[in-house]
Amino acid sequence: MEFIEVTAKTVDDAITESLVKLGTTSDKIEYEVIEKGSNGFLGIGSKMAKIRVRKKSDVEDFIRDFLKDVFRAMDMEVEITIEKSEDGKNIDVELKGNEMGVLIGKRGQTLDSLQYLTNLAVGKQVNEYVKVKLDTEDYRKRRKETLENLARNIAYKVKRTKRPVSLEPMNPFERRIIHSALQNDRYVSTHSEGEEPYRHVVVTLKR
Repeated sequence: MEFIEVTAKTVDDAITESLVKLGTTSDKIEYEVIEKGSNGFLGIGSKMAKIRVRKKSDVEDFIRDFLKDVFRAMDMEVEITIEKSEDGKNIDVELKGNEMGVLIGKRGQTLDSLQYLTNLAVGKQVNEYVKVKLDTEDYRKRRKETLENLARNIAYKVKRTKRPVSLEPMNPFERRIIHSALQNDRYVSTHSEGEEPYRHVVVTLKR
C-alpha cells in the first residue's frame, strides 16, 4: 500500500487521524514523522505536525489486492472473502458474483489457473510457506464428489472387464482424489502416466 501524508496539530493527532482514514489500528500501520510540529510563541509561528503513513501489508491484503486487479482486468465484479487457518499456513478464498461459471472455466481450469497465479504471486511476496485455495459456489466440493463417483464407476468397469482404464488428463489435485478414492479397494490399483499437462490416472486390476 502506498504512503499517504496526514497533517494535524501534533504527531499523536496525525496518527489518530491516519487510523481513521485507513480504517485500521495502531499495530497495523507504519509511519515516519516529516514535521514534529510546534506551538510557536503565543501561537505565533506554530507549525502543524506531518507524517507519512501506510497500512502494513499482510498476506490477506496482498491476496485481496492481487485478485481485485485481476478481476478489474477481466471486467468482473467479484466479492472476495478470505479466511486464514490458525497456523497461518492455509488461506481459503471464497469468490462470489454473477459470472462464476466464467471464472470456473471448463473442468475448473480457469479457477485452477487463477489459484496457481495467486500462489505464485504470494510466494514472491511472503517469505514463509502459505498455501492459497480459491473456490466459488462450492465448486471444489462438487468436483470432488463427481470424481469420487467416477472413480467408483471406473473401478467397477475394470473388475467387470478385467481391462485397465485410462482416465482423461487431470491436474495433481484431481488425480489425488482418484487415487484416494480407490486406495482401499482390494481388487484395483491406480497409478499416473504421462507428462503434464497430459498426465492421467490409469486404473488396473490387481494381480
